[in-house]
Amino acid sequence: MYFHRQELQHSATPEKPDAVYARKLQEVLGGQYGEISVAMQYQFQAWNMHMPGKYRDLVFGIGAEEMGHVEMLAIMIAQLLEKAPLGITEDAVQEDPTVAAVIGGTDIQQGIVAGAGARPVDSMGNPWQGSFITASGNLLADFTANANAEMQGRVQVARLYHQTDDHGVKDLLAFLLARDTMHQNQWLAAAAELQEEGLEKLPVPSNFPLDKEDRDVAYQYINFSDGTKAGDGRWASGPTPDGKGEFSYLPEPPAGVPMPPPTHPDARFYGTTELPNTVEKLAGRAQDALHKE
Repeated sequence: MYFHRQELQHSATPEKPDAVYARKLQEVLGGQYGEISVAMQYQFQAWNMHMPGKYRDLVFGIGAEEMGHVEMLAIMIAQLLEKAPLGITEDAVQEDPTVAAVIGGTDIQQGIVAGAGARPVDSMGNPWQGSFITASGNLLADFTANANAEMQGRVQVARLYHQTDDHGVKDLLAFLLARDTMHQNQWLAAAAELQEEGLEKLPVPSNFPLDKEDRDVAYQYINFSDGTKAGDGRWASGPTPDGKGEFSYLPEPPAGVPMPPPTHPDARFYGTTELPNTVEKLAGRAQDALHKE
């Protein structure tokens, strides 16, 4: 059950309107690594979790917090749009060539579609997609993906922090940066604890029998580039992080195997092949006559 309390986790009040910056904030609201993505990712991970206890409670709790971050950004964007000029401002065009190139830097649909409000889109107006979220049911895979999402999101918020002089906006971003710091550490700690408790280990999934994979190449770094320094890395020699093998380094790929001949799908796909067109037509008609799918 969800219950909404009409208060914010942190202040979200800008000093002045700024439609251009409102568009930029859309990225950390509705972009691939925005707050909508992590909020939905954590909720679906909790709904799909197969075990009760601290990990499920953790994911439910953080998912609820992220919904509050969605709300703070949406409200900040709406306030940045409030009383902002409806057209292209001369200052915006003069001060930033990029702004001039993208209709003054404003999101036209924030005004036309949302009535001076936020939208579930990124900074280019691309709709938020459910395909952004990761919820596999494997907790080590999911928690690692969560850490990545928080890292990517914090990178974007950090960049946005330096693109405004509005103290109200910076105050909110400083708070979000701090929460992203916590969340990065939280997911890495949770992933480590899963392994310490033996619930999941590397390689993920750890309960897949290793003898079913080709172990001869399981720990080889194969250099597919003309660069020469990759062999100096930790991934090219020494024990592997999963504790089950030793890294090795191949300076170039071994010889491959012959390419299979081109495929010849059903003639009714109408792909171009080396067969005469009349032959393919006859084949298709024969298959139709025989009701062959």
